[in-house]
Amino acid sequence: MSVKVGDKIPEATMKVMGEKGPQDLTTAELFGGKKVVVFAVPGAYTPTCSAAHLPSFVVNADKIKAKGVDSIVCVSVNDAFVMDAWGKDKNAEELIMAGDGNGDFTRAMGLELDGSGFGLGTRSIRYSLIAEDGVITALNLEKGGAYEVSSAEAILESL
Repeated sequence: MSVKVGDKIPEATMKVMGEKGPQDLTTAELFGGKKVVVFAVPGAYTPTCSAAHLPSFVVNADKIKAKGVDSIVCVSVNDAFVMDAWGKDKNAEELIMAGDGNGDFTRAMGLELDGSGFGLGTRSIRYSLIAEDGVITALNLEKGGAYEVSSAEAILESL
């Protein structure tokens, strides 16, 4: 069962690249007492994710943060090395590029996608959300392979 507006973000640990390599980032650290925007993509370096979804948040990061958002987090079922390289490649310095390599966060959210038909295994569906102190206040879930409701522009309208 997937999360919905009003639900608390479940406990999970992701990885981000630190000065000495991958380091843990818990949902308690990420969401506790903060207003956070999260967007999830099926895979780093995949067409829609690289050409549209991530760039929409890179271009609009200042506008989103100006609305009182503490952090913008990109999540993918990829490792921290891939997420770090992808973020650098796409100039995503203002974003937290979080690797959910084992899919623990994605599974806890109930937002997994079976990409085995494409050789991708279990991934995340495409979505965006706003959470305030760990509680989901807006949730934009994409259907199928769509990219219609989870953009930075849609999040700006919700803020």
